[in-house]
Amino acid sequence: MLAPSSVTLFFVAALLATTLLKLWLNGRQLSHVALHRGQVPAAFAAKVPLAAHQKAADYTLAKGRLQLVSLLFGAAVLVAWTLLGGLNQLNLWLFGQVGPQAWGGFAYPLALLAGFTLINALIDLPFELYTTFKLEARFGFNRTDLKTFVADQLKGLLVLVLLGGPLAWGVLAVMRHAGSSWWIWAWALWFGFSLTLMLLYPLLIAPLFNKFTPLSDATLKERVEQLFARTGFAAKGLFVMDAGRRSAHGNAYFTGLGAAKRVVLFDTLLERLDPPEVEAVLAHELGHFKLRHVPKRLVLMAGLTLAGFALLGWLSQQPAFYVALGVQPNLLGDNEALALLLFGLVLPVFSFPLTPLMARGSRKHEFEADAFACQHADGRALASALLKLHEDNASTLTPDPLVARWTYSHPPASERLPAILSHARPA
Repeated sequence: MLAPSSVTLFFVAALLATTLLKLWLNGRQLSHVALHRGQVPAAFAAKVPLAAHQKAADYTLAKGRLQLVSLLFGAAVLVAWTLLGGLNQLNLWLFGQVGPQAWGGFAYPLALLAGFTLINALIDLPFELYTTFKLEARFGFNRTDLKTFVADQLKGLLVLVLLGGPLAWGVLAVMRHAGSSWWIWAWALWFGFSLTLMLLYPLLIAPLFNKFTPLSDATLKERVEQLFARTGFAAKGLFVMDAGRRSAHGNAYFTGLGAAKRVVLFDTLLERLDPPEVEAVLAHELGHFKLRHVPKRLVLMAGLTLAGFALLGWLSQQPAFYVALGVQPNLLGDNEALALLLFGLVLPVFSFPLTPLMARGSRKHEFEADAFACQHADGRALASALLKLHEDNASTLTPDPLVARWTYSHPPASERLPAILSHARPA
């Protein structure tokens, strides 16, 4: 049986190690970017103005300093929820207010999940406001106003209630009634919900936040349709999203599964890239589908979450798991919500060392998608588009190499662009 004192010590040691590691990586990034702020890297000197390079450095430094505060604050909030008894106090208060019998015994655990989520959202709100209206505005990226921001928050809350509520109830019911193997059924429920959400998101959820209109540029549309024909790809539609209402950042993505797949272009992307560059960017995104990166990631996430549910199934039966993390479990049972919340709180502390492996796999997929794009579109146009996107999004060209390998899901430009040009057909 687990000893509470040993679990507490293990958690504190892991939290300290993870926090210090993140702070060290953050410090390396800040120092490296600041050191190279004054000069554009030689490989990009002919195409990137010094002013754009310095803006990217300043943007990276500003985000890094905010992340430094966020890291320390987040660690303090985690300690407050666990070792200092915040979750325990919320649990006791809601148990007394709601009682164990209401709604067939599910009102209390649902209220605990909802209350925790709401409090956490309020804690994070100042950081979101500062990021949107101060940091992003300072560098010319923010285009949203307070009314739109509030509307987005309310819409997000509505989606969470309508979709997250039934999922939470289903998981709680499985935990309570499916016996010792509940974690297998809970995982199956979660995985099925995730697949359903991928189908519903482009059709029902995304339109709540943005307007999607069919691509009206006939020349570009024909070019993209020819790309789809060459690669044997079928999509539900080609849409332009009014991303410029909220941000100046540009992007493009494929979303959905099966017959619900659709291509989405940010209006800000179309403002900046010419047709061959747009085609090349879409060819890259198409590469992720044709190379089966999406199902591979789904399988990986399914395996990891299955292992996570199995671990939760064991920990939820260990009294020391609750006591060591500052919570007194309910003597009459009904600890399902407590187990979910505690597990969700501490999991990031122990999963952070896996970040380099996940990031490396993601970068490998990006290189493969770039190579696919070079086969089916103009590789030089892809390199040009990515360089424009780096400049428009103020992405630094000089990240710390170790930080890039540890955390970056996309290869840095210094590695990615030469690889693209090596695959590109001669001009």
